[in-house]
Amino acid sequence: MRYVLGIDGGGSKTVCILMDDTHQIIDRGQAGAANYQSIGKAAALKSIESAIYQAANEALKLTNSIKITSLCLGLAGVSRAEDMKIVKDIVKELQNNHSLPIIWDFQPSNIVICNDALIALVGGIGHAVGIVVAVGTGSIVFGRNSQGETKRVGGWGYILGDEGSAYQIAVGGMQAALKAYDGREKYTRLVEDFQQHLNLASIEDLIEVIYRRGWGVKQIAALAPIVDSAAASGDEVANHLIDDAVQELVKATSTVIEAIFDSDSVFEIVTTGSVWRGKCEMQARFNTSIVKKYPQVNIIFPRFEPAYGAALLALQRLVETEQ
Repeated sequence: MRYVLGIDGGGSKTVCILMDDTHQIIDRGQAGAANYQSIGKAAALKSIESAIYQAANEALKLTNSIKITSLCLGLAGVSRAEDMKIVKDIVKELQNNHSLPIIWDFQPSNIVICNDALIALVGGIGHAVGIVVAVGTGSIVFGRNSQGETKRVGGWGYILGDEGSAYQIAVGGMQAALKAYDGREKYTRLVEDFQQHLNLASIEDLIEVIYRRGWGVKQIAALAPIVDSAAASGDEVANHLIDDAVQELVKATSTVIEAIFDSDSVFEIVTTGSVWRGKCEMQARFNTSIVKKYPQVNIIFPRFEPAYGAALLALQRLVETEQ
């Protein structure tokens, strides 16, 4: 039996799936963050090693040895040549770690290094053709057609982009609340909602929360459900913010479709991330707009997790190198 590893290294957790060559998941491991750009190469390596160890250790009870014949690492932020070099260094260090309960048995050509958007696409749909619209703290749209052509839109971070993301929705909600408080814009229940959620004496105290406490991107993005709840309750301002977010994501998705798919191409779009799970039917609004423009498209929730997609890519590379 031959085995592959699929690794999803994100900004909050690392997931490793051990899969055999019949597509059977043997085990799964999980550890801390593996985005080396934010936590450093050494910490990322430690998380990846821990996830691999967990995935393989239990499997050793069922077999004498685990020979890894292919490996896919899908890591957040990996897109440039210098990123590839760093990740290749991480793979070398993994191979030199003899405490891991596996045997490395593959050529360099059997190593797949890619952005986490690709493994989210493959895991979400179950194969490598289609589009993923990933919207959580940030946002990115990534697509791949049957010819292997790819197109990415967004993913430029909270300052330069991330339109439609939880961060942008939260910031827009707070701005709308302050404008309403000033009298510049119409009333919105967001004034009271932010005040109550953050236990503020006045909405003016947002200054202290956002600036003086030094809140980061994830803490601010975590306020997006306040806007979502207000929109679900019928608040006009909150609904306008949600509609704006949806249209930004529709625009990004349409850009990917026009770039790599023909007008008669039939394919799936997988939506993934925390923003889609809200109360205000953001998913339905997005679906309506996309299907109106592209009726041949089918929009789905993820069938499998990104680490599963990484394992599928590892198996695909194994097959390709043997042909």
